[in-house]
Amino acid sequence: MPLTSATSTSSRLVATRLRALLVWASRSRRNAMVLLVATSLLAFLPGFFTLPPIDRDEARFAQATKQMVESGDYIDIRFQEESRYKKPVGIYWLQALVVNGAEAIGVREALTRIWLYRIPSLTGAIAAVLLTWWTALAFVSRRGAVLAGLMMAGSILLGVEARLAKTDAMLLATVVAAMGAMARAYLVERGVRREDDRRPWMLPAIFWTAMAAGFLIKGPLILMVVGLTVVALAVVDRSARFLLRLRPLPGLAWMLLLVLPWFVAIVMKSGDSFFAESVGRDLWAKVGSGQESHGAPPGYYLLLFWGTFFPASILVPMAAGAVWRGRRHPAVVYLLAWLVPTWLAFEAAMTKLPHYVLPVYPAVAILLALVIDHRALSTNKWLRRAPMWWFILIAALAIGLIVINITIGQRLGLITWGLSAAALIVALVAWWLFEADGVEVSLMRAVVASMLISTAAFAATFATIGPLFPSLQLARFVAFGQCDRPAVATAGFHEPSLVFLVGTQVQHVTGPGAADFLAAGDGRCRYAFVDSRHERAFAQRAEALGLRYRSGLRLEGVNISSGRSVSIAAFVGGLP
Repeated sequence: MPLTSATSTSSRLVATRLRALLVWASRSRRNAMVLLVATSLLAFLPGFFTLPPIDRDEARFAQATKQMVESGDYIDIRFQEESRYKKPVGIYWLQALVVNGAEAIGVREALTRIWLYRIPSLTGAIAAVLLTWWTALAFVSRRGAVLAGLMMAGSILLGVEARLAKTDAMLLATVVAAMGAMARAYLVERGVRREDDRRPWMLPAIFWTAMAAGFLIKGPLILMVVGLTVVALAVVDRSARFLLRLRPLPGLAWMLLLVLPWFVAIVMKSGDSFFAESVGRDLWAKVGSGQESHGAPPGYYLLLFWGTFFPASILVPMAAGAVWRGRRHPAVVYLLAWLVPTWLAFEAAMTKLPHYVLPVYPAVAILLALVIDHRALSTNKWLRRAPMWWFILIAALAIGLIVINITIGQRLGLITWGLSAAALIVALVAWWLFEADGVEVSLMRAVVASMLISTAAFAATFATIGPLFPSLQLARFVAFGQCDRPAVATAGFHEPSLVFLVGTQVQHVTGPGAADFLAAGDGRCRYAFVDSRHERAFAQRAEALGLRYRSGLRLEGVNISSGRSVSIAAFVGGLP
């Protein structure tokens, strides 16, 4: 596929500017942070404000936070009347802080604006990018550290988590902070780095504060990542003396000081219910069984890695040989100790979700940056063809988005076509000029392609197709009635997003129960949403009661959490 003279000149100009940008970012910490924050915002913001609540986890977290704000109880965690003790309180506090702040400055309907609940995740994702860069500075040059940060900013999986109001992006930030501090202590002990005598307490403070924050956000998972790394290093080096540089006794006391008050408060409020649910019914259930139909065999994360860590994942085959050859170097030992044991632990667990391995992706990014820094990527002609997958995977995603627009959205989706075409062109150039431009410029092009296809997906496709979000359509129907206190029941469609958007008072009933619900009150402010599977039972019960009601909209859509089509009829109580 020869390039025309004009195209070749344009590509060389772009390549020159990308190299200049990388040189500029490498000159100072301020420049690097500016580039990484700007890239993160461009990667994470499309769709951030416009995507409705996503079922099920995001809507559950947001609704539990909403109930905290409504009730003023910031100790207990509840979803409607049920306790929600699967995770500690950290993320709920962060979300509540944002929502309360928004209400204080006059943001209208702050309680049901899902993007407010996503701000901690966005903050955590940007912090994770910056902390990956900071951690990488202990291993590679400034230039390599910027590349590692760009790999994380362009990662498809982190882009997803940045847009979801749940724990994983913020947890990632705490893990990278802890692992970055521990890395410096380890490398000083191994004689690779010099100790900073001016601030001897800085690394312990970062490490133990990050451990406390991670524990409050997602319980013992951060302990697992750090603990497995320490065990692996102790086995390989036959020593764990580097831990003494982290001041373990005062550090542990500081960590307990931060985490114990809430745990004491929740135990006083709920007894042993929190630990029974979070450890017994959540943690151990995920280890021993495929919880909530999320079971998968070993190898699941390796298969997904090529897409979830895209586009940087495509470089891994070219870097693997250099990593193996340098496996005895302290820097590589540390990064592999961070990566391998935790990855194997997740592969061994029965319950598997794509985001579980996110805490080890920074280790992969830094290993890649280390190999690029040493110009040690494989020269094998077959491995050097790997960048063609930048184009192939972008093409597959583009086709998928166009199919969604046509089949579900019932439209062409011209904006999606335009953004997808731009992503394809950039990915094609990144692949085609890989040898001419070099890995750094090609990777930066691939990150741009990833950002363009993400914009096509989250902003131009998903956020604009109403049938993908039945709860939003039902909530708008209720709002159109302009009732001060609408009463709502739902039969067959029991997604948490409906509770978040319509109100905590939503009742979950059967088909006959929906008819009883409408019969129990007067006036037009009682709404029943009945899935087609329950509609016949509803009609039979309504006829038996002699119920007067009005039919509202009929909604044909897709339940995004299950992928199944839904047909929901809305009924409104008749006048007395």
